Amino acid sequence: MLQPGSATAMAGAKNDTDEVCLSPKMVQLKSDMQKLWINHTIWTRSYIVSAMSSRADQQDVLNRLLQNQQDIGNAFKPYYGEAAGNKLAELLKQHILIAGQIVAAAKAGNQADVKKWDTEWHQNADQISKFLSELNPNWPFQTIQEMFYTHLQLITEIVINCLKGNWQADIAATDKNETHMIHLADLLTEGIVKQFPEKF
Repeated sequence: MLQPGSATAMAGAKNDTDEVCLSPKMVQLKSDMQKLWINHTIWTRSYIVSAMSSRADQQDVLNRLLQNQQDIGNAFKPYYGEAAGNKLAELLKQHILIAGQIVAAAKAGNQADVKKWDTEWHQNADQISKFLSELNPNWPFQTIQEMFYTHLQLITEIVINCLKGNWQADIAATDKNETHMIHLADLLTEGIVKQFPEKF
């Protein structure tokens, strides 16, 4: 049995502390990444509402949402370089622009176009997942793909519920999407920290 003051007990306590101790740089990355993906959720939902309501701010909201995709790409540049950050941003902008086509088709009641754009949407999610998995071995393709497919499903639920005027279900899906994207942000943060421990 370990005595409280023994060397072994002290070493064990130190190990326990090390496991939960986060450096300031790790905390900052975690916070920044969460904010970026929460903004992704907020501005996506804002765009859906604006487009469905034919609000005058639709283009301005879209511009803000597209800026968010560039911001996410920029957050990757310190680790993966300018080209990779811009490539991720472009893939994410495609994700948004395709979503815009789905919203427009759904609003018009054109189910054939909804289906066509949804197929492209999932193909884009595959491209994002492949790109990320090739950047970092801690982001397996299937794991990232499942995260993005769930994200697409939740956005689809928001669109459908906005069309139906089922606001409680819309809000519930938005809350789920935000929580889900925080999980994605944390997964990305953990992968970066594991791949570049010397930066933290």
